[in-house]
Amino acid sequence: MFRTVAEEGSFSRAAQKLMRTQPAISLALKRLEADLGAQLIDRSSRSLVLTDAGGLVLDYTKRFEGLDRQLRRALTELHGLNAGKLTIGANESTALYLLKHLEAFRRRHSRVNVELRRSLSSRIPDAVREGAIELGAISYDPKDPRLTVFEFYNDRLTFVVSPQHRLSRQRKVGIRELSAETFIAHNVVSPYRARVIEAFRTHQAPLNMAVEMPTIETIRRLVQRNLGVAFLPKMCVEQEIKNGSLKEVAVRELAMERKIRLVYSARRKLSQAAGAFLELVGEEVESAGGSA
Repeated sequence: MFRTVAEEGSFSRAAQKLMRTQPAISLALKRLEADLGAQLIDRSSRSLVLTDAGGLVLDYTKRFEGLDRQLRRALTELHGLNAGKLTIGANESTALYLLKHLEAFRRRHSRVNVELRRSLSSRIPDAVREGAIELGAISYDPKDPRLTVFEFYNDRLTFVVSPQHRLSRQRKVGIRELSAETFIAHNVVSPYRARVIEAFRTHQAPLNMAVEMPTIETIRRLVQRNLGVAFLPKMCVEQEIKNGSLKEVAVRELAMERKIRLVYSARRKLSQAAGAFLELVGEEVESAGGSA
């Protein structure tokens, strides 16, 4: 209850999420404070603010949850891969890279439950460290010695336009030629968004991000309707480029490789399910002529 209150920033929202009454939540937290001998929430503030003790307790609740998952996983693994659960965190685009691997994993280990949790890419390393998820799929190197990184796919950002767009018949353009274009941007902060913005700034080309959308799917559809142009991960628009509903145009000054990685804790033993999944991904990468 305390963790939900802290994460929701509100007693009322926490009560709604937990399907309890607000007085019941308040009473439970008072009992917790009495048990710990510490005030966890600053009740003099209008907004919900944790005390230093509250911040410490919140950190431990996350660790407790991770330990609980490890305990249940360890008990499940007494039965081998005839049961168990594989939990992977990914954002909208990196989830696509996992689909064929998850399909192969389910064919091989049909009794293992698979859960793919959607998350902001920036939050995935923390979730792995805390034990909330066992594997995370990200497109950047977290550079954290507490995590092991497993590269398994090379992609790139590509510039796409509608077949009706004035640039659709050109194979390559310069970055300054795009200064008059309306860009449909992904409103999620990422290293690739930052690199595109920096490239336009370096070449002194205006970047008109007049439209920002929450998902790659909505961006793709707006570009297909010729309402703007966009930089998107190649794999997310590969089918549309093949069937002609989108046109790919190279930008001379922008060539951004996008490596997809699986990350997992370097300090905890992998479950049998996660180990089997990594092994399968490695086999498929190598059979396709790559190296993992």
